[in-house]
Amino acid sequence: MIKTLSCILILSGMLTCQNVERPMIRSAKINSLTIVDVQFHDIAVKPHKKDFEIIPGTRIHRLEAKDGMWRLHTDALDVTQTYHIRYHDVKKELQPDQVLDMFYSNKPLGCSWNEDNTIFRLFAPRAQKVWLLLYASAEAEKGVAHEMLRDSDGVWECLLPGHYFNQFYNYRVQGPQSPTEAFDPEILICDPYSHAVATRNEYQHRGRTLIIDHSGYDWEGDRPLGYSMEDLIIYECHVRDLTAHPSSGVAAELAGSYPGLVQTGNPGGLEYVKALGVNAVEFLPIHEFGNIELPYNVPADGIVNTWNPYSRNHWGYMTSYFFAPESYYAGGGTMQPGALSGAHGRQIQEFKDVVKAFHRAGIAVILDVVYNHVSQYDQNCFKLIDKKYYFRLDDDQNYIATSGCGNDFMTERAMARRLILDSVTFWMREYHIDGFRFDLAAMIDWETVDAIAREARKINPDVILIAEPWGGGKYTPAKFSKHDWAAWNDQFRNGIKGQNPADGQSFIFGKWWGDHNMEKIKNYICGTLSADGGLFQKSSHAVNYLGSHDDHCLGDFIRIGCGEVGLDEVVTDVEKNAGLTPRQMQINKLGALILFTSQGAVMMEEGNEFARSKRIVEADVPDPHVGRLDHNSYNKDNETNYLNYRHAEWNKELVDYYKGLIALRKKYTAFRRSPKSCIKFLQSPNAFALSYIIDRNHNHDGVDLLVLLNAHAEESATFELPEGTWSALVDDEKAGTEIIKVGMEKTIWVPAASGMVLIKK
Repeated sequence: MIKTLSCILILSGMLTCQNVERPMIRSAKINSLTIVDVQFHDIAVKPHKKDFEIIPGTRIHRLEAKDGMWRLHTDALDVTQTYHIRYHDVKKELQPDQVLDMFYSNKPLGCSWNEDNTIFRLFAPRAQKVWLLLYASAEAEKGVAHEMLRDSDGVWECLLPGHYFNQFYNYRVQGPQSPTEAFDPEILICDPYSHAVATRNEYQHRGRTLIIDHSGYDWEGDRPLGYSMEDLIIYECHVRDLTAHPSSGVAAELAGSYPGLVQTGNPGGLEYVKALGVNAVEFLPIHEFGNIELPYNVPADGIVNTWNPYSRNHWGYMTSYFFAPESYYAGGGTMQPGALSGAHGRQIQEFKDVVKAFHRAGIAVILDVVYNHVSQYDQNCFKLIDKKYYFRLDDDQNYIATSGCGNDFMTERAMARRLILDSVTFWMREYHIDGFRFDLAAMIDWETVDAIAREARKINPDVILIAEPWGGGKYTPAKFSKHDWAAWNDQFRNGIKGQNPADGQSFIFGKWWGDHNMEKIKNYICGTLSADGGLFQKSSHAVNYLGSHDDHCLGDFIRIGCGEVGLDEVVTDVEKNAGLTPRQMQINKLGALILFTSQGAVMMEEGNEFARSKRIVEADVPDPHVGRLDHNSYNKDNETNYLNYRHAEWNKELVDYYKGLIALRKKYTAFRRSPKSCIKFLQSPNAFALSYIIDRNHNHDGVDLLVLLNAHAEESATFELPEGTWSALVDDEKAGTEIIKVGMEKTIWVPAASGMVLIKK
């Protein structure tokens, strides 16, 4: 019986072995022109050289184990060809990997010219052929084709005699063909170094590059303003939102445009921003981007858009061209389906006019830039030049999309890094940009982060570099600080305001969200310093804010957080919703007071100053959420996002309070340049009360300054005042640099959900 069972087990084992599949290849990559690295799913596999074959026939010289992989030394490979590797009967395509890092060029890319000639250059190291097509106009049906020549560094060139200003061009790129490639010589693409593009209003974003000489612009002595980080009071805003609403006073033909933004004599636009007193604007992306998404509920390119009934991208976080200003914002811009945008090229001069006008008003210009991914649905030039060079891909050569936007840009590639550096320095030199906020900056590799700082500071030592310090599953504000960048301080936001309005309110509501407590609030006020468990090496690296374009705006967060508007409530009374209840007014003021008296830079979202509400307006699309307060308004080029300046008039009390706090912060350096050692916290009367003093011996203002905060939702607080007679600059009604109350001694009473700033001269 035992012998019979043994025979059965042996036979079973033989049959099992005969049915085992060959070990599967996880990845097969070309490491250099003579090295191929193969990795198996089963790390126990121990192959022999004779087990491998490279197709088409390429000699394998030897095989060695290397860092968990198997390395094949081969005859020279051609990166413009498609190869496969066979292991026994398992076949897999060879993918270019580190071999692509050998290609690099310092030649000027794009279109350039001298007195006699025009030269076109495109970096495409794996391309087999590239053609330049020149057109007399943006609408011309046929172009003149010129075959380009490749140099040893992977740059394709075409030199033509003469100049071609105000003409247009495209490239056609032919490359290796396989299911994992994206080369398509039938698709015409724009130059990735385009300074201006003319594009169709369609989701493919088809376009042509405009050849334009913009070197003759008269800057009239303009230069970047050179503000220090800790002195910045940033207004995050959208070019269209500032003047697209009729209440802005801008004529309909220029509403929402670059020239409309800087028109004088209107309630909205530059004059409104200047009147607030801020000294910097941070424009949501103005790099030419994919405005239009896939048609709603209609199959297109194998995808059905079930999430965006507007089929639009309003915010601009879908960059197509990193050197071209968005043409839709130029005077006369339109989103008429199929229309051509940008063919005139005036977007270049008009955006320069914007920068110059803001500088004249004492306002620095910061650009929100997106280098972590590119536009998702269009015929993007980087995808068609070489998907495998410019994007992070998985082992099956699919786009990695940890950005949440369809593709992740491979910033660590040498020429991808060069493109980012060229873009940053281009905007500084050609447009006098003061600085940048980098979207999902944690997705940019650290070598590129350091290179950006190094090259940008060569041009302007005071350049503003701000990271959105997360993305791709990473959260790295502390590391950005160690690399001498500033970063959005979401800990300040979440500790002061809360994480979500429904059940995640924090300090200004008289509550604690998560693990926040009074000691953390004190650290936020001092600059969220790493020495005390915070994020930043120095307070100037902290960009403090309570709301941004993401999530519910501050006004709506407070409306919902107070329980006075439901999270999913349909708001029917627009005027009542836009106005502020006493409780809402108190909390808005208290949040602003904390923000403007804390160490670090300050950022406020457009409309915070009048508790802007983003109620979803009716539109000609099937949006089931009409009437609700929007927490993700990225797709709405309508009054959901536009600033309604009538609402600013209705809430003038809050606007004036913001103006007063801005003036206060600008006048007294103690609120932005005080080290922690100079800030003395005093005894507090309740669990949500806080007070601190910065005396004249520890600031450059020659006065003692005392801040009193009472975030308790219901109870007033009585504070013991330091010795002497104090006067008030800020209370629960007014804020500013003028004294509003005098003769305060010994104790002072502060109502619930409010604060004060006192001064002793």
